[in-house]
Amino acid sequence: MAATENKFILNLPLKIIFTESGSSYFISRKKRLLRFRLADNADEYGISVNKFSPRSIQDMILLDYISKIEISMTEFVSSRQEVMDLSKVIVYSILYKQFDRKIYEAIIHCSCVRKYNRANPAHIIDEKTSISGKQLQLTLSSQNDIIEKLRKAILAPIWKSVMENKEFSIEEKNIYLLMTEKFLNRLGLMNWYIITLFHKTEGFDEMLQAVRALLKEYMEKSKVAEYISVMVMELALNSENSNVRKEARKMYQGIDKIDALIFDADIREKIIKELQRKGELVFLTWKLGGGASSIGRQGRLQVTLYNKDDEFQEIKETIEAGKTADTRKKSLVDFYREQPEGQEGIDLGLYYLSYLDDACKKVGVKFESLVNQFSTSDLTVINLVFNF
Repeated sequence: MAATENKFILNLPLKIIFTESGSSYFISRKKRLLRFRLADNADEYGISVNKFSPRSIQDMILLDYISKIEISMTEFVSSRQEVMDLSKVIVYSILYKQFDRKIYEAIIHCSCVRKYNRANPAHIIDEKTSISGKQLQLTLSSQNDIIEKLRKAILAPIWKSVMENKEFSIEEKNIYLLMTEKFLNRLGLMNWYIITLFHKTEGFDEMLQAVRALLKEYMEKSKVAEYISVMVMELALNSENSNVRKEARKMYQGIDKIDALIFDADIREKIIKELQRKGELVFLTWKLGGGASSIGRQGRLQVTLYNKDDEFQEIKETIEAGKTADTRKKSLVDFYREQPEGQEGIDLGLYYLSYLDDACKKVGVKFESLVNQFSTSDLTVINLVFNF
């Protein structure tokens, strides 16, 4: 993740779709929103950018301003690293948000908070407690030294454990130390308010232990970000190669060794240009679980890949109207296994998928995949769904 945050600008054609709160924020600042027809045929409002900083995307996700992000391109090879970086930014942002929520759930149930609530029934601290951001900033503005001491108290035993772990390389240790800081740096003001409020009370150690336990848990969960980014990229490249292969058969009829042909750099460039001229696109959409009101879905991420032709909208509308019922649903494993023999990347795709599935199971991230293929067209829709 360090490489992602050090890279100041990413160059990708994004459609950023806002939540209701995100739209309200930008409209109140006289920012004109655009109306988009997305790959799922929905009309949504947001902005379009071609250059952006990863941190700006992360900040908007943390504020619950973004509901979807979509990219549409003919070829992904030249933007491989940028797409993977974007994917990691999105996953980390969701993990930071979930970490913040879980910390709040844990600390308000600590014995020192319960004791306080019994003594102050008119001012209890629970799931419904709400204090404005301005008030929290004002209250915490004089607590910087205390917060820094508490941060060190939280991190000290974790860092000691990392440094003493002989299984970690020096690089892995540095990454681990950096990531623990990043999670704490994104802890919300409300959590720091409660932590500072009770730091001198009896039983505060229970609160510290709860924070440390969740920090360790989310450090483990953060490992899946890399796997997800690789899997997303593999799916995009697989769809790109499928489109290139189909176009090559049209452009170079009678040639048997199409697979060898499409990996010739000059020929591939010509095919890509023809696909761009025809408007043949692969769409990637990241759908975030929702804002604070989406109970049980805040930690959900759905990544959808659409591989479609120029007539996709008409085909999709026909399908949704029920006029075309000949669809096939399968798992992503089945999708890869049913690819034509000799097609490159199948074994690699199954390899990535196996690692992603194992990584998710190890850290308690729920993962499922589903592929819809519509036999009356070449439309393929792949869904990867994660619950963090």
